[in-house]
Amino acid sequence: MPQFHIRLAGDDLSFSAGHFITLADGQCERLHGHTYRVAAEIYGPLGEAHYVVDFVAVGNTLKGILAELDHRMLLPTQHPAIRVSSRAGEIEVMLAQRRWVFPQDDCLLLPIANTTTELLAHYVSERLLAALVTLGETPALVRIEIGEGSGASAVCKLP
Repeated sequence: MPQFHIRLAGDDLSFSAGHFITLADGQCERLHGHTYRVAAEIYGPLGEAHYVVDFVAVGNTLKGILAELDHRMLLPTQHPAIRVSSRAGEIEVMLAQRRWVFPQDDCLLLPIANTTTELLAHYVSERLLAALVTLGETPALVRIEIGEGSGASAVCKLP
């Protein structure tokens, strides 16, 4: 029995954002940014119209998710050692002796433990899967690949 999936990738599936990550040894990277490239694959059976899912619907939904991430400082809210607080139009981030203050409108607080490419792929996968289910789609698998440049990318698959 054949198996099917669709794949969307291209220059219009990208976002540019700033971030930092904490490393296994407790060190913290300096603030920096990437232009992330995103590819999505949706796996499932063919429906009545003989396609897995509508390319246009997936593309538009994914572009909406990526637009929320674009040109933002991405900040994790579930890291055990990072404190993120907001007040008076600012976001304050503290980690050990380090402190950053950003304009609130420039930040996106994410429900993740670290802004690694792996967890960003998981976040986008969950958002896309939830949106597809809301649209009445029931994919067997959603696969998101996010590349941060220089040939480095991370993949998340959600059944």
